[in-house]
This record gives sequence, structure tokens and C-alpha cells, in this order.
Amino acid sequence: MTTPDTPSRTPRPTLPRTMRAVVQRGYGDADVLDVAEIDVPSPRKGEVLLHVEAAGVDRGTWHLMTGTPKLVRLALGWKQPRGTYVAGRDVAGTVVAVGEGVTRFALGDRVFGSARGSLAEHATAVEDKLGHQPAGTDAAGCAVLAISGLTALHALDAARVGAGDRVLVTGASGGVGSYVVQLAAARGAVVTGVCSAAKADAVRRWGATTVLDYRTTDPTAGDDRYDAVIDIAGGTALPRLRRVLTPRGTIVFVGAETGGGWTGGMGGTMSKALWMLFARQRFVMLMAKEKAPADLERLAQAVTEGSLVPPVHAVRPLEQVRAAMAELIDGTAVGKLAVSVDATGRG
Repeated sequence: MTTPDTPSRTPRPTLPRTMRAVVQRGYGDADVLDVAEIDVPSPRKGEVLLHVEAAGVDRGTWHLMTGTPKLVRLALGWKQPRGTYVAGRDVAGTVVAVGEGVTRFALGDRVFGSARGSLAEHATAVEDKLGHQPAGTDAAGCAVLAISGLTALHALDAARVGAGDRVLVTGASGGVGSYVVQLAAARGAVVTGVCSAAKADAVRRWGATTVLDYRTTDPTAGDDRYDAVIDIAGGTALPRLRRVLTPRGTIVFVGAETGGGWTGGMGGTMSKALWMLFARQRFVMLMAKEKAPADLERLAQAVTEGSLVPPVHAVRPLEQVRAAMAELIDGTAVGKLAVSVDATGRG
């Protein structure tokens, strides 16, 4: 019985001992992923345990799945992931247990962010990698918000993009690009997006003033000049990017899917950074942070205000995670792909 001197507490839910999870058996294509029954993890100090409603699949999950570039294997295991490795990072769910020292969240809080092994019915997450879910947004939208959204936010912050700035975004129709276009437009920037013609309408809908088809138009060949270039697609030679940049503009390199087997595109990017050390133009090799609670709340606020809409291309059930990964890498997705985990349909 609760008395005036006894604080009311949220009842602790009864947790199952096992759960369905996407377990990665080795490195390779989507065939290394299997849905299996494994033990529910326990939160450590500074962590919470989530009942997962939905999860996202992104290029980071793909790199960990394939073990490329090979540097990613240093964290997981060289020949195959150590122990029982559950795939997935992007997450939306409900807090069902808290570890020692957690102060920002309580049982029953609905959160989004990044978690260890999010493609499962339960996952543990570091407290500072989570934010409160924006009201009125479904689980799938929340599940694809954190990692790509933070990357986009940090890219625009690094480029110091503000109202009136002209911004060129390569890879504008992808997971990160879809957020860069929206967030830049919300700041009052004039956005030019580069993508395929089939995805041009979506990029315009997200807020791009001009959309260029990379198959027919070289965005670095015209007379337009930009205060910032957010290079997500990668592969464009540095002199060409500098040509369309204003004298004191900024190039932010977000990523590339080309490069050596060991470092991917990072080796070439570091060379570019060295070349730019003494230039008036700025070159930023982006290192986005997942542990950024204040920035997660900035994203949630943008969603609440309506200036940012999580671009969910499709939602697949957990049992179709292989198909979701194949859809991710075949280039047909416009925006983000989500995986529905919670069979009760919450969110």
C-alpha cells in the first residue's frame, strides 16, 4: 500500500529468459544472419534493457555483417564474431530494466537511439546513446532516426550551415542524405541534391530546391558555387569538389563505399585532409558520435516540430531481415529501412 511517505514506483515487468534475435554466424552476405532463440541480456552499469519495438538496418550493420573493411573485425573477431553476436544498432523501444547509475530513464520510458544487438526482442543500450521518443511518431520512424540523423546533424554542424547558405549534397536519397536535405532545408539553406532520376521526387519533397541526376549531370562541372558540400556518396575527386566550393566554404566527407579492403575509403580521405591543411577552404572528415544525448533530443524536437520526418522506405518483419539487408545494398531503397520486432504492434 502506498502512503504519503512512500513514493509510487512503476511495477517492474516480468522479463522472459529467452528471446528471438538475429544472430550473425560469420562474415559474408545476408546468409550469415539467422533468427534464433537466445538468452535475454542484462544491463550493465550505465545501461538500460529495452523491449525492442523496431530496429533499423544501415550501412554500418552491413559493414559489420560482411566484415569489410577488415578493420571492423578488430572489434568483433577476426575469422568470425566472438560469442553470440546479435546484429543491429538503430533501435526504438521501451525501458524494462535499468542498470546501476542510470538517471535519465525509468521503467516504461519509450526511447530511441543505438543499442547493442537491436535486431532482437530485447537489447541493452548505454544511457547516453538514447533519447526520448518524439510524441506522435511510430516505432519504425523512431528506429531509423538516431544513427543517420546524428550523422546528418553533425555534418551540418561541422559545415556551419545556416540560413541562406547554398549546400550541395551527394548521395541525397540515401539514409544519411535524406536527413541532411531535410535538416539543411529546415535551417533555411538552399539545397541541391544529387541522386538518381528515379529518386528525385523524394529528394525534392524533403526540401531540395534543385535535384541533379548523377547519371547525366556532373554536379562539379557547372557555374554554381556552394558554401558547403556534404559528400556522402564519396568517390568524387577533391579538386572537382573544391572547384564548386566558395573560397571559404567547407567540404564534409561523410563516407564512401569504395576503397581498400583494409580501411575502405578512409585512407584516401586522410590524404585529402592532409592536402587541405593549408587551404582557405575547409575539409572535415566526419566522425559522428552515437553518444550524444543532447543531439538526440535535438532530433526528437525537430520531429515533434514537423521540420524532420523520418524517411521510412519500408518496414519488414524480423523473420525477413535477410531480405531487408538485400534491399539495403541493392540501391532501391529511398531513405531508410526498418525491421518490426515487437509482435504486439505497439507504436
